[in-house]
Amino acid sequence: MELQSNLEKIRAKGLGVAAISYDSPAILKSFAERRHITFPLLSDTDSKIIRAFGILNESAPRETAQYGIPYPGTYIVDRAGRVTEKYFEDDYTQRYMSAEVLVRKFGEAAAAAHSTVEAKHLRLSASASNERVRAGQRISLVLDVELGPRLHVYAPGVGGDYIPIAWSMRESPAILVKDAAFPGSKKVRLAAIKQTVPVYQGSFRLVRDITIARDAAVRPLLDAEGRLTVEGALKYQACDEKLCYPPETVPVQWKLQVEGLDRERAPAELQRKAK
Repeated sequence: MELQSNLEKIRAKGLGVAAISYDSPAILKSFAERRHITFPLLSDTDSKIIRAFGILNESAPRETAQYGIPYPGTYIVDRAGRVTEKYFEDDYTQRYMSAEVLVRKFGEAAAAAHSTVEAKHLRLSASASNERVRAGQRISLVLDVELGPRLHVYAPGVGGDYIPIAWSMRESPAILVKDAAFPGSKKVRLAAIKQTVPVYQGSFRLVRDITIARDAAVRPLLDAEGRLTVEGALKYQACDEKLCYPPETVPVQWKLQVEGLDRERAPAELQRKAK
């Protein structure tokens, strides 16, 4: 369903979409009709393709209806049939979202701005790849930074006594936090300190993935409208050609609408039976 919601954006990048499942054609047809899926759903009932790609979930016992299920993930394949990218999690209950791939791989704008802060020396906009999330989904949080003219901030790994830009996240049982991804920095010779250092100038984007935890951990933290508030902070020290200003810490937050898992099953006569 998340793929369907981003189908036009995916196609705009020159990509097609197909999903492979161990479910029967009848089950896939029923699901596509119920959820208005318009891209191909391919049936691999004997899990031949799933095995060929080495993604069979071996933890599912043979005598259960779940045997043959794959680890969920996404491949990007070029026109020659070569896999150029793959997105898989070690935990089968977690998965990358297509919107997250669009943000990270293709630089797609995030779903919507959750907040914009006019801080000292910079403007900071916080957004996310997905506005609506479910348990187990991996999404991208985005910070778009716009520095004032003739200002710079130090990039991570600057060394010495310089204070690099840093993105921290408030701990929460509702999310699993991944490392932040920083763009390539620019080496600048600063006459005032007679050194060449890695910096960011102008506008740049920071991306950090989080995975939504299980429902039992998320539900107690939702507000009355079913939204989860995720909080973080950006620390930086802005400098110009002559001096560095006192370090600043800017709080940021994202409000994510949490939806329940799709637990509606196919009609009983179509359901997969244990072997």
